[in-house]
Amino acid sequence: MNFVAWTIVACEIGFWVFVIGGLVTRYLLNQKRLGLFLLAMTPVVDLLLLIVTSIDIYRGAPATIAHGIAPIYLAVSIVYGKSMIRWADERFVYYVKRQGPKPRRRIGMEYAKHSMKESLKHVLAFMIGGAMLLGMIAYIGDADKTEELIGILKVWGIVVLIDNAISISYFIWPRKA
Repeated sequence: MNFVAWTIVACEIGFWVFVIGGLVTRYLLNQKRLGLFLLAMTPVVDLLLLIVTSIDIYRGAPATIAHGIAPIYLAVSIVYGKSMIRWADERFVYYVKRQGPKPRRRIGMEYAKHSMKESLKHVLAFMIGGAMLLGMIAYIGDADKTEELIGILKVWGIVVLIDNAISISYFIWPRKA
């Protein structure tokens, strides 16, 4: 495994360390501000990954799938960060602290609307991450070196379409209790 791949692994571990550390600090140690700070560090980890991959490409490494993951991580953190932390908050309070209401399972049209909202967030993440990927491709300026990045963009586009199709299907076949 190359340096960038190891950096991705380290950043993924760092991401979860900050999430879990933030929740533990926030709820078990009752340090709300420090917990929020730790949770807010998660997109910083993704930004660090983007910087490392950009430097690697700048130094002449051909772009790989590992390089293409960095903009995806950062875009997903930007778009989904707040809702992911809210989701983790609710479950941590209920399952670990044994307080608060049980996280509610959405059904029917409520679930369809929520799923569609999340799928549209996926479109936004794709637009942001896609712009970063296209920026990397333009910066490198060599189609042979950026073939992997173009492939990632295509695959991600297909995933976004499938995600939205699934969300639309919930309006036709609503999720049952």
